[in-house]
Amino acid sequence: MPTLQADHFAAYRSLTLTRDTNGVLVVRFHSNGGPFMFTAHDHMEFVDAFYRIAQDRTNKIVILTSAGGEFMPDIDFSSFGNVADPGVWSQVHDEGVRLPRVRPSTMCRTSLAARTAHAWGVVVEVVSNGKALSRARELAELYLKAPEVTRRNTRVHCIQPLKERIVREVGYGLSLEGASAADLVKSMQAKSDPVARKGKVV
Repeated sequence: MPTLQADHFAAYRSLTLTRDTNGVLVVRFHSNGGPFMFTAHDHMEFVDAFYRIAQDRTNKIVILTSAGGEFMPDIDFSSFGNVADPGVWSQVHDEGVRLPRVRPSTMCRTSLAARTAHAWGVVVEVVSNGKALSRARELAELYLKAPEVTRRNTRVHCIQPLKERIVREVGYGLSLEGASAADLVKSMQAKSDPVARKGKVV
């Protein structure tokens, strides 16, 4: 299917954007073409990327996907620098309140099974491995049958409660995350310094 290009489609190192003639935009997350590792650079860059995507009314449907069969398998925490530094976290906070991102909901580092996510209402449908993008395109074709204003207004209505929660809670959540990150750094430093662990003064 023919692809249209906008001037910003090649502007982001970790995003590949393609849009077909029906206005279906596919946003693929990747790191050098492989599985996506989220970095501080991406955290900054995605604010601009998703703003521009939202402002482009040529985009009728947006599909988010990722290279390598996993959506976001890893995060490069070291790329964010010293998160115990208030100046560093202030930037993370400012970007975060402008860019809703999925955040871990549990303390344990375990994957959430697709069937569990479906049971919890996190996802609407579960498909076989490798079939998600093709199914998303099928749904896009279905949604595009609705008149554009009806489709856009339905989206506005459905996401309004989510947007209200984001405005109300993300800033507060990021503040808690910043304090937790600083405490984590402090804990790691103490573990790497046996003298500090014993409370001895050098």
